[in-house]
Amino acid sequence: MNRETLREGISAISRIMNENEGYLIELDARFGDGDLGISMKQGFKRVKEYMDKAEEKDLGKLLRYCSTEFNEAAPSTLGTIISFGLMGMAKYLKGKEETELKETAKAMQAGLQMIMDKAKSKPGDKTILDSLYPAAEALLKYAKEDVIAWDKAYEAAYAGMESTKNMKGLHGRIAYYGEKTIGEVDGGATVGMLMFKALKDKQGSC
Repeated sequence: MNRETLREGISAISRIMNENEGYLIELDARFGDGDLGISMKQGFKRVKEYMDKAEEKDLGKLLRYCSTEFNEAAPSTLGTIISFGLMGMAKYLKGKEETELKETAKAMQAGLQMIMDKAKSKPGDKTILDSLYPAAEALLKYAKEDVIAWDKAYEAAYAGMESTKNMKGLHGRIAYYGEKTIGEVDGGATVGMLMFKALKDKQGSC
């Protein structure tokens, strides 16, 4: 990963959030206030706009700025959580202008650890972690196989998202619905799956 591939990845994620805005709004409206699609579209749009003009090459600094931009553009619970993840990656990659896939995966894991530390959540709580955590693990496991690694990461993210159907919401507004949330896929986990789908599709088009 370097500045250019980061820019391409953010652009791909922004595009898929635009395409799925309506679906995410519908999904979120079942147990939330229905702003998920809007906040994700706005957040990644802002980060894309920043990356399109950024001249900085230090990945740590780039991701730190991305975290700030995302948090300002998507002032929601998930927006804050994603900002935590970007900041965790930023700290891990401080001073680096390029990384191999193995280090990129480790940076993602560092970002997820910051989410868990700050949000006091973990995989199994019916959140975005349920798709992102197994995806990052798969990316690290298959890091030497490049494109295949992204395929495996997406498959893990999708399976993780699907697993949230069997979980009860524990955090945020969804927690008020308790047992009623069982049987429904989590909106945050869906966002995580879409992120890795975008990254997988980008790799396939290279």
